[in-house]
Amino acid sequence: MEEPIHLAEAAIANGVDGHVDEDAKDPESNSLHQPLLKRNRTLSSSPLAMVGAKVSVIESLDYEINENDLFKHDWRSRSKTQVLQYICGKWTLASLVGLLTGIIATLINLAIENIAGYKLLVVGNYINEERYLSGFLFFAGANLLLTSVAALLCVFFAPTAAGPGIPEIKAYLNGVDTPDMFGATTLMVKIVGSIGAVSAGLDLGKEGPLVHIGSCIASLLGQGGPDNYRLKWHWLRHFNNDRDRRDLITCGSSSGVCAAFRAPVGGVLFALEEVATWWRSALLWRTFFSTAIVVVVLRASIEYCKAGACGLFGQGGLIMFDVSGVSVSYHLGDIIPVVVIGIIGGILGSLYNHILHKILRLYNLINEKGKLHKLLLALSVSLFTSVCQYGLPHLAKCTPCDSSLPDGVCPTNGRTGNFKQFNCPDGYYNDLATLLLTTIDDAVRNIFSINTPTEFSISSLVIFFMLYCVLGLITFGIAVPSGLFLPIILMGSAYGRILGVAMGSYTNLDHGLYAVLGAASLMAGSMRMTVSLCVIFLELTNNLLLLPITMLVLLIAKSVGDCFNPSIYEIILDLKGLPFLDANPEPWMRNFTVGELADVKPAVVTLRGVEKVGRIIELLKNTTYNGFPVVDEGIVPPIGLPTGATELHGLVLRAHLLLVLKKKWFLQERRRTEEWEVREKFSWVELAERCGKIEEIAVTKDEMEMFVDLHPLTNTTPYTVVESMSVAKALLLFRQVGLRHMLIVPKYQAAGVSPVVGILTRQDLRAHNILTVFPHLSNSRGSKKGH
Repeated sequence: MEEPIHLAEAAIANGVDGHVDEDAKDPESNSLHQPLLKRNRTLSSSPLAMVGAKVSVIESLDYEINENDLFKHDWRSRSKTQVLQYICGKWTLASLVGLLTGIIATLINLAIENIAGYKLLVVGNYINEERYLSGFLFFAGANLLLTSVAALLCVFFAPTAAGPGIPEIKAYLNGVDTPDMFGATTLMVKIVGSIGAVSAGLDLGKEGPLVHIGSCIASLLGQGGPDNYRLKWHWLRHFNNDRDRRDLITCGSSSGVCAAFRAPVGGVLFALEEVATWWRSALLWRTFFSTAIVVVVLRASIEYCKAGACGLFGQGGLIMFDVSGVSVSYHLGDIIPVVVIGIIGGILGSLYNHILHKILRLYNLINEKGKLHKLLLALSVSLFTSVCQYGLPHLAKCTPCDSSLPDGVCPTNGRTGNFKQFNCPDGYYNDLATLLLTTIDDAVRNIFSINTPTEFSISSLVIFFMLYCVLGLITFGIAVPSGLFLPIILMGSAYGRILGVAMGSYTNLDHGLYAVLGAASLMAGSMRMTVSLCVIFLELTNNLLLLPITMLVLLIAKSVGDCFNPSIYEIILDLKGLPFLDANPEPWMRNFTVGELADVKPAVVTLRGVEKVGRIIELLKNTTYNGFPVVDEGIVPPIGLPTGATELHGLVLRAHLLLVLKKKWFLQERRRTEEWEVREKFSWVELAERCGKIEEIAVTKDEMEMFVDLHPLTNTTPYTVVESMSVAKALLLFRQVGLRHMLIVPKYQAAGVSPVVGILTRQDLRAHNILTVFPHLSNSRGSKKGH
């Protein structure tokens, strides 16, 4: 009988250079005795990824319900009260996620607005006294200090806190265990680092970090806190599993978006459209409940800040770019500029993605040289940003204030305002300083401002647009928490307003609305979001009349962008080497079967239903597979001739084997155990949690000769596919159900035929890995995937 084939779970991490060290150990694909590097033409590869600042081992998550005997008994024996407690526990945790995310978001906003506000007030005083050099030295020094705080924390304490965190959340919800992404240290560094980086005036937002912060809060609540100080309450242990933590992190990501934009519905749709791979109606209700809690907290904070108790910038940085004060009327001529904005957004968004991809590859080469290079890179970007923000307003001409404006509005000295005086005489303002020497939230408010058709000159808008294109490209990727939303909004609103000025009296749309449409188009062109982005912008601008033209702009921009390259988050996922499974199979996958994949795989490692302890320890020490088919031989079939057959009993997980060895649940003779013997030693909650490593378990020589009954711990209902199924169909099933292992069974079954051909894991279904083994498929007809 031919030995069955095992499909490996790991993947080559396509780091920036597109290769990994050949000496790296492959923990998912090594066979029992044959070295990996001596094998050819297999899909086996090394599960390494660039997460944070270092190469990390990547594994998949167990989202599938493990229907073994203990699980079935647990659900049979649960009373209605216990079921109700479990459901109420989920809602309680969802409410806590929303409450804590809202509180932390408020504190972050107030800290940023006050730190940046006092910094700008001091700079303004220097400028009023015409001490320009002293003003610059203070401005640049304060920004360098704030940037260094954020960079030092990320470099030395939590490398995974750098960046937005959204690509890693997408990968986690897709089934990839992203290491150290949701720890307590990461959460604290993300909070403090976001405050420092945004207060330093860097071209980045706090929206992406807030999504990561919400997810960290959800993960910590689900597992009872950080590893060192974890709460051991019995009711919390029910949620310490991959499946329930996935739901909580989905609530956390939507709460983060809601906290960033004060957009509860947009937050839910963002989680549904952008980050979540798996969804159901109950999860929709809980995410909406979480975002509702966030909004209540934010509204309470806003009311409190209106009394002036929040220090500078009384709105507290709680974003609301209100353009509801202008009426929106449509004419046939308005369609042309709207379509033009959409096309420009798609082209510029894809171009931004392409250039940012190149810069991130360069940054990775710099970061690999060590921690000092990371710090110097961040500080260099901060110094360049300070020079541009302080120096470029000197190039703008002073503009006389509009006589129709009330006294005290123009020019502005001090806090928020549209007409910054800067170096201009009384009665004049500097329109470029209005956009550059302010917080990033107020810069967006100013450029979105309505009923101000002559406030900004074309030259100032062009300088602003070019500057933020450069800053947006060089800032993202340095070792600080950063978000992409507001930088892209600033770039898009600039060219939108430029087009509004250029159109003159051709259309009736306000220039502020042009800025809103430009921002929406560039976000759609780069991030490729539509529905969630549309709702976020409607909630952000408080003008429902913008709905039709916003929808048109988003659809055009996304369609144009898709013609050139993937979304920015997909690019980052690829750069980090995270094995994300896309929803759309390649066309050639429909003519390629899983059986053909199995033909090039190393041999599958199977266990018997009652297995020897020594055999289990040998497997665990010499392989790092996470799932083993359990096969019983000599079975008498209920129908047909009484010849011995082979039965596929199910799949047992590595974690469960480690738990058996840890508890030393051994038998003196080879026999099946009774149900009470299993329940006496194990609980279903224990099986849902992860154990340690095989190296931590000590077994005596006598115990090696004993036996373990694997039947009660085996998942008797694993997902299986016939070997003739297409790879495309298997990929869709694997992704939609959220699997870690999928067994391949033979098309023809008979006595003497192995009941399992191989195991599919996520890396076996990735197009890049398949084409590495079958390069001819890339030249097949219809190999290019349409958009």
